Amino acid sequence: MQPSEAELRAASGRLLDECRRLGSVAVAFSGGVDSSLVLAAALRALPPSRVLAAIAVSPSLSARELADARRTAADLGAELAEVGVNELADPGYRANSGDRCYFCKRTVLSEIGALAAERGLAAVATGTHADDHLSPHRPGLAAARQLAVVEPLALAGFGKPMIRALSAAWGLRVAEKPAAPCLASRISVGVPVTASRLHSVERAEETVRAVLDSRGVAVHDLRVRLLADGFRVELDPEAEFAVGSSGALRAQLFERLRSSGMAGSGDLAVYRAELPLAAAVS
Repeated sequence: MQPSEAELRAASGRLLDECRRLGSVAVAFSGGVDSSLVLAAALRALPPSRVLAAIAVSPSLSARELADARRTAADLGAELAEVGVNELADPGYRANSGDRCYFCKRTVLSEIGALAAERGLAAVATGTHADDHLSPHRPGLAAARQLAVVEPLALAGFGKPMIRALSAAWGLRVAEKPAAPCLASRISVGVPVTASRLHSVERAEETVRAVLDSRGVAVHDLRVRLLADGFRVELDPEAEFAVGSSGALRAQLFERLRSSGMAGSGDLAVYRAELPLAAAVS
């Protein structure tokens, strides 16, 4: 159910108040709808000189997502700092034993925090929202708490529907953008994260997009998962049906994926956000 105009005004006021209280802020920016709304609100609530968008650049961020984040920051008129980070230097991150996000967020938010301090900015803010706190397993949130990172969306009581609704009302280009977590999220728990595996995932997803685009198949959600013994292509229901119902298209897709370097058995499935990754290798 879409919020009413009155509900949108009230929600907007709460979010702007939370941003105004910060005085100055570095927004941990990914280019997704959550952090984009925080950035847009900060720019409305504070002088632009007191707002910085900071995106972590590493092998876990695809070139596609970085380019899109640059466009969104430019649309908003925000200064964008591209912060080089090296999550792979942390053995906890590489091990990928189920708490990878803790080590990732600790690295990323520490680097953005250091930049904020250097620039004289009072706070680091993320796009974490109220619905995120309902998840039973969000190790990244623990790292954020330890680093005293603020969550304007959660503090203002925003869940995902309100985030999308207010983003649309404010005319943000990413209002309906699908979730796009980092490339490491495609690697099954227990399979170590390496730069080569991250590049393989990025290359595979671009291959899938190219093949489907050449056949006129639109893709909304796409993941290529690296499993213990192969890989799985996950697509939104419409795209999955188009591939699954055409033997020729499916064969072409998996042939191209293997040519791009994907090894082991390949599978096709409908993408579901809650779909668990494959079990770890013992």
